[in-house]
Amino acid sequence: MSYSAHHAELDVTYLFEELFSSMLLHPSIPDCPSGRTLNSSMSSETLRDLADAWIGRISDVVKGIVGSGPVKYMVNWGRMYALWPVHITTACCSAEYGAMMCPRLDPERFGLQAVAGGLRQCDLLIVEGTVTKKMAKRLKVIYEQMAKPRYVIAMGDCACSGGLFHDSYSIVNDVHAIFPVDVYIPGCPPRPEALSAVVKLREKIRREEVFT
Repeated sequence: MSYSAHHAELDVTYLFEELFSSMLLHPSIPDCPSGRTLNSSMSSETLRDLADAWIGRISDVVKGIVGSGPVKYMVNWGRMYALWPVHITTACCSAEYGAMMCPRLDPERFGLQAVAGGLRQCDLLIVEGTVTKKMAKRLKVIYEQMAKPRYVIAMGDCACSGGLFHDSYSIVNDVHAIFPVDVYIPGCPPRPEALSAVVKLREKIRREEVFT
């Protein structure tokens, strides 16, 4: 979902910041036909305190409206049907992931979009198999650059628990130690149909809070 509730809150806050900034820069702006100035009897510090109070109140109102009722379900519906996976491959489970993305299984009907090139528009990281300690540092950087809210699917035994290489000196056995994992897919290798785990992720998104 490219335009989230967080962006809406920032837009409202920005408008009020601009409004009160103009009041501070132009004290002669009238607030009524009688010609009285808006801040004729207020200092700059008082106006700044008033601006902070109003901005905080508007932020609470936006959170209250978006975080409850039908708007909450609408926002979560947009998120669950607009999952953009990161273009990253760690190991051999990428073959099954590629097969899953083909027309035969058509993952787009579950809300899984095409692989995106920019991390700032991605919100789904699928760890495809074995993760080495050297690769774990890169995965952490990629995860931190993704858009929020972001989700992770661990695909295959190697991503879940180390798999065949669990006793290797260079393998990360627990991917959840790098970042939180939402859904695990066991198997070595898991079949392409096993990526129906996206459906389980959608159910989690449906129930989550908009502001966390």
